[in-house]
Amino acid sequence: MRQKLARVLGGVAIGALVFSGAACKADSGSDAGGSKAACDLKIGFFGPLTGDAAGLGIHMRNGTKLAIDQYNKDNADCKVQIAEYDSQGDPAKAPALAQQAVGDSKVVGIIGPAFSGESEVADPIFDEAGLPIITPSATRPSLSTKNWKIFHRGVGNDTSQGPAAGRYIKNVLKAEKVYVVDDQSAYGAGLVDEVKKVLGSVAGEDKIQVKQTNFSAVVTKIQSSGANVLFFGGYYTEAGLLLKQLKGAGWKGTMVAGDGVNDANFIKVAGEQVAEGTILTCPCAPATAAKGSFVTDYKAAFDNAEPGTYADVSYDITKIMLEGIKAGKGTRADLLSFINSYNGTGGATGVTYKFEANGELDPAQVLVWAFKVNAGKVVPDIEIPKS
Repeated sequence: MRQKLARVLGGVAIGALVFSGAACKADSGSDAGGSKAACDLKIGFFGPLTGDAAGLGIHMRNGTKLAIDQYNKDNADCKVQIAEYDSQGDPAKAPALAQQAVGDSKVVGIIGPAFSGESEVADPIFDEAGLPIITPSATRPSLSTKNWKIFHRGVGNDTSQGPAAGRYIKNVLKAEKVYVVDDQSAYGAGLVDEVKKVLGSVAGEDKIQVKQTNFSAVVTKIQSSGANVLFFGGYYTEAGLLLKQLKGAGWKGTMVAGDGVNDANFIKVAGEQVAEGTILTCPCAPATAAKGSFVTDYKAAFDNAEPGTYADVSYDITKIMLEGIKAGKGTRADLLSFINSYNGTGGATGVTYKFEANGELDPAQVLVWAFKVNAGKVVPDIEIPKS
């Protein structure tokens, strides 16, 4: 990597210019305009890599890592690093990690935060530092109402996922009685609120806590309500334990849950027989049916593992940042401007990424799928109609 020497006066170096992206430049050789790629930069991934929700975060991180590894293969003299910020999905850990990211001048963009709760406390820190983010998965609608200049969302929010789940319950399952439970997280509670807007009256509702393991009280309430469908707003560990105890008590109904449960680890927690038939929604298409060579490349890079929920989204939004870096956008401010004006199609998702002024994805690009647990796997069911 080439570096410019500081000018020397009287044998004393008077300084080297460092900007917020801390990059050198190298000829990209990729366009007639002679743009220069920014070098020696980092893209951060912010989300759970350990802990109860790690199954969701790891696939997203892998999508980001795959995009960066491919970029580095093609740009061996001007590489980009991945910086990992393992939040464990815990909002209490997020502020310190966000401060760590903004304190590293080489970090010019963040993929994440992955969850809504951690976004609520980390994004103000990113905004103050002017560090652009694109979240692949934080779906709480209010995140785009905070006037954060750095905020972008690569999927639809829960005003699309929640109503779609409600329509599936009404029109496909034709449920007579629905009970709703949330984990009191920013994501889970918000998703349940959106589902209830479509369902209208419900047979009952209750709340649990993240990391709760004994659900006997709520199991009794669900059984007593006569509900044949349970909608759960939260993450896969609590969902799996709740369903296991509910089925163990003799309940014969169907659980429906959102993207926070849409992971193979849900089946491990609940057990294959218990999880069978569960419906899981996502404002995303099946990653296992992604376009181009993404699935093949992902499996080759990660021990033949199938790409999980949002792996393809993370891949595509990371490539947006890499495209900016390739075009010489080596400061946080320049990369933010590049993302704000971006209009291009993702190679894995096929989505046209174009962001509104509040950072939301163009509504025309938003879709919601239902997935079903079948024979020990989460498989695509249907794309849920918008009305």
